[in-house]
Amino acid sequence: MPLYLVRHGEAYSEAADPDRSLTEAGKATVDGMAQLATAFKIPVSQISHSGKTRARQTADIFFNYLKPSAGVTEIKAINPYDDVIIIAPELDPALNTMLVGHLPFMERLVSYLITGSPDKSIIKFQTGGIVCLDQIAKNESWYIKWALMPKMV
Repeated sequence: MPLYLVRHGEAYSEAADPDRSLTEAGKATVDGMAQLATAFKIPVSQISHSGKTRARQTADIFFNYLKPSAGVTEIKAINPYDDVIIIAPELDPALNTMLVGHLPFMERLVSYLITGSPDKSIIKFQTGGIVCLDQIAKNESWYIKWALMPKMV
């Protein structure tokens, strides 16, 4: 079963909103992506987020649609500039976890899991975008199973 990585929706600038809440457009985009995830019957058991307002709001919107049995939790080590190497060994696709976080962390995590280097850019997340990763077998290579971005053109 896969690991789902989600970049939070569009947020206000820090000058406009120090908490960096989702904009109305950001909420609408995430809502649309969550509806799409539901239509595709994406099996998420738990949603974890960084604790930042924009990530929590994004996680809550996905929760409202996907209804994961283990709910929504805040976790450490997935903030924008956290070291991806710290969390990578803890990731288990068998848990069907969705992580909601930020750039550059999410792109660096995908790069690290696929290539072994967080500095080899291999995917660009849009706000609200989902990247699904999986492993061939436990403790073996990760691969991108699919990606779904709000703007597909």
